[in-house]
Amino acid sequence: MSDHGAKRLDGGICFNEWLIQQGYLAVKAYPDVPTPLDKVQIDWARTKAWGDGGYYGRLFLNVKGREPQGVVDPAEYESVRSELIEKIAAIQYPLVNPLGSRAYRPQELYREVHGIAPDLLVYFGDLFWRSVGSIGSRSIHTFDNDTGPDGANHDWHGIFILNRIGCREGNLAPGATQGLTIYDIAPMVLRFFDGDS
Repeated sequence: MSDHGAKRLDGGICFNEWLIQQGYLAVKAYPDVPTPLDKVQIDWARTKAWGDGGYYGRLFLNVKGREPQGVVDPAEYESVRSELIEKIAAIQYPLVNPLGSRAYRPQELYREVHGIAPDLLVYFGDLFWRSVGSIGSRSIHTFDNDTGPDGANHDWHGIFILNRIGCREGNLAPGATQGLTIYDIAPMVLRFFDGDS
């Protein structure tokens, strides 16, 4: 099984470049070449948010009392998240307006959220665009990948393959099955090992 599928990759959104342009992220010295965020001097006193790259983006707010140099007042936390959700949905690309990006609160997607999760999970262009976390390109759009060559991105739906014996043991009809979630797989596999099918 895989927790995700694959789809074509059209490009990348330079997440932190966008946050700089929108006034949420400030740097002390802008790099001359694309540079990973952890190698850039962030001006934390003027930074409300920063993002992480990958197949999807993870946005973190610089919250007072939670972060060492937090600036976002906890009373404004939800309004800042809502504002960012709206602005992310409006991100454009010249041939695709808007791009079809969505940002979600982790609590909207997961049954339980533990520890300090990202404040928003961001899916650019319905996952046809990946999140690029580096700073230094001076553009929010890129066709380069900051983590190495990759011509595909993750897709929403995972893949689950079970042979005929497994189908019989798991009481599933062979062929495409609709409606399974990742939460259904572990109990099924455990039943196989326990012999309680």
